[in-house]
Amino acid sequence: MDSSRVRIHRAGRSDIVARARRFLIIDDHPLVRDALAMRLTGLLGEVDLVYSGPSLADAIAASARRPADCAILDLDLGDGRSPILNTADLVEAGCPVLIVSALADGAMVKACLSAGALGYVSKQAPNDELLDCVTATLAGEMSTSRDVAGILCLEESPAVALSEREQQAMVLYASGLTIDSVARRMGVKPTSAQEYIKRVRAKYSRAGTPLRTKTEIYRQARDEGLVS
Repeated sequence: MDSSRVRIHRAGRSDIVARARRFLIIDDHPLVRDALAMRLTGLLGEVDLVYSGPSLADAIAASARRPADCAILDLDLGDGRSPILNTADLVEAGCPVLIVSALADGAMVKACLSAGALGYVSKQAPNDELLDCVTATLAGEMSTSRDVAGILCLEESPAVALSEREQQAMVLYASGLTIDSVARRMGVKPTSAQEYIKRVRAKYSRAGTPLRTKTEIYRQARDEGLVS
């Protein structure tokens, strides 16, 4: 992920906010969900909660009936699933994703952005930064809160430089998805997804770390903090 694309978005309260207010709030703590709903209402004036709860499947089903403009997702839902896959499932369902989480490890931030999230806000972020990131997500733009942006800036560059799409394919494939599923989530043909994985293998091989099997790709992604 090109960290230069991850920025704090200083959007105004334009008609983007006025016409797009349908939200999913997916968090396993009721008090956190209520607090987020109150913050959104205070910032936007009116919020239509399509779904508020701990279940990713229920959130996706609710959005299928009434499409949400923004899905606010916590990384740890206590469901035992990878937050990367949770992010990818929402993106595949057509929900713009904004991560709002207390977890702000740089590698995990990059992995979730690679999986399709548009933004990442720490739960400690002030209201103006939350508003900036919400409006950026509604506009289809990438953003992070200041503290998350600072963590990304401090992250060392990986030894192997992958393109954004190559890293996305690696993260999804290492998370346990088949090539067909990776392709579906990336919106490409299976042959294209396979080509991305082929390029990943070639780059690591040239760097002296051959990744011959899917297990080796998983271990490498895990060691770099890209998957849990």
